[in-house]
Amino acid sequence: MDELEVLKKDWQSREQKFPRLTYDEIYKMLWRKSSSMVKWIFYISIAELALWIALAFIVPESSKQINEAMGLKDAMLIASIVGYVVTVIFIILFYKNYRTIKITDSIKELMASILRTRKTVRYFVYYNIGTAIFLLFFTNIYYYKNRDTLYDTFKSISDNYASVPAESFTTVFFTAQIIVGVLLVLFLVVFYRLIYGILLQRLKRNYRELKKIED
Repeated sequence: MDELEVLKKDWQSREQKFPRLTYDEIYKMLWRKSSSMVKWIFYISIAELALWIALAFIVPESSKQINEAMGLKDAMLIASIVGYVVTVIFIILFYKNYRTIKITDSIKELMASILRTRKTVRYFVYYNIGTAIFLLFFTNIYYYKNRDTLYDTFKSISDNYASVPAESFTTVFFTAQIIVGVLLVLFLVVFYRLIYGILLQRLKRNYRELKKIED
């Protein structure tokens, strides 16, 4: 008997020792995993909202003074409220996706729920990153157009800026803004990639397994 036949017989004997999962058992296992992942997406989105709200309370007073002096106080407040409202809407959608999966009783419905959840999460991520880029771009353009007022505002807040020439202040300020802005966007991309990306990849894997069963 050659080596290949020995290996095949050994594999067959091992295969018989392990329990074989039925169609319903595989479906239930994938259903439980998918339901758990969507539940975690829902919980994480709530934690994220709570984090942004908490951060709003620890914004330095100097930043508030600058926004007020530059005439951006109301705009920033409106942007924050809109951001919170949109986030709450997404949280509600995540919860609805979770509830839908909980009562799903067929492979097709479960596959549709997984696709819907993945799409909702992607829209949520795109919205947050896109909003961050837009706000950074808008505020810095506005600051640059009103750089003289910005310079006077910083001088009124701290005497340390009184000895700094306006040209030097402008160069340093906007260079720092660009660096911080790029780092913030990169942080958001990495954050969402790690937190939601892992869950989405697992949901995608479950979808592929369900598709195999369906086929």
